[in-house]
Amino acid sequence: MPALRCDGQSVPVEAGESLLEALLKAGVPLPHSCRAGACQSCLVKVTAGEPPAGSQVGLRPALAQQGFVLGCLARPEHDLEISTDAAAAASIRGTIVGVTPLSRDVVLVSISPSEPLSYRAGQFLTVLRDDGLARSYSIASLPGSPYLDFHVRVLPGGRMSQWFASAPVGSDVALRGPNGECFYDPAAVDMPLVLAGTGTGLAPLWAVLHDALRHGHRGPIDLLHGARDPEGLYLVDALEAVAGTHPNVSYSPCVLTGSVERTTVGALDDVVFGRYSNLAGHQVFLCGDPTLVQKMKRRAFLAGARLADIHADAFVTAPKPGVAS
Repeated sequence: MPALRCDGQSVPVEAGESLLEALLKAGVPLPHSCRAGACQSCLVKVTAGEPPAGSQVGLRPALAQQGFVLGCLARPEHDLEISTDAAAAASIRGTIVGVTPLSRDVVLVSISPSEPLSYRAGQFLTVLRDDGLARSYSIASLPGSPYLDFHVRVLPGGRMSQWFASAPVGSDVALRGPNGECFYDPAAVDMPLVLAGTGTGLAPLWAVLHDALRHGHRGPIDLLHGARDPEGLYLVDALEAVAGTHPNVSYSPCVLTGSVERTTVGALDDVVFGRYSNLAGHQVFLCGDPTLVQKMKRRAFLAGARLADIHADAFVTAPKPGVAS
């Protein structure tokens, strides 16, 4: 059984158990959200011993070289000493400067970072409250903007989203990242772009769309946004305005039930692949519900898109309360 010390204290760890599981069981309040290595909120630093195999997957090289590992992926096989305090150095502070409703259950949260942050439009950041609660959100704003914008769906019982919805201006958070592969490549300036997402998966697509236009994209750009019903759509007028002023941009809102003018009724994946039977030579961006994103990723590949041209950052839902959340 490996010996584990965290911030100078011994922590029991069972064979095959992750650092995150062991620390939470011992009452150490390590921030965490997805438990899948995506959000990187459970970052800890190895101060003695070797980082466990697979524990640094997805980390930026600079963090990996410093000995940082992801608690949810790290399963110690040998003695290990770690620091949770050191992870604070991988974060910056941010201040909420505005919370604006976008639809019945989506708000635009604007955060002013304490220092300039380098990111690509469409990547995501992990937002951490001071009590350790962490959630990941795609960045809807463009690099160079004074604020970081996030589209947050306010869920019933959602601890972070409910807090955001009523958070007073001036509230502080920590920001960690960026991460994610869903961003525009200016080298693809002539390629057709297909942007498809559900719910707040619109946030990275909004950013990719505007980043492509900012770089003078010449190929066609087709954005398809899906929701359960018309009330689940948002930024419709703004997207129609973009399409109306850029001849190479088209916008298609899609709903499962109900209909309004210029809205397609049908499942998003059926609408996308009913329109595109051949995606060879296309850049494809897929965002939103994880199950649907994985399904569309497979269908896009079968329709001829290269894996390198399929960009997909599915949202990973945090565990429900009562499931070690």
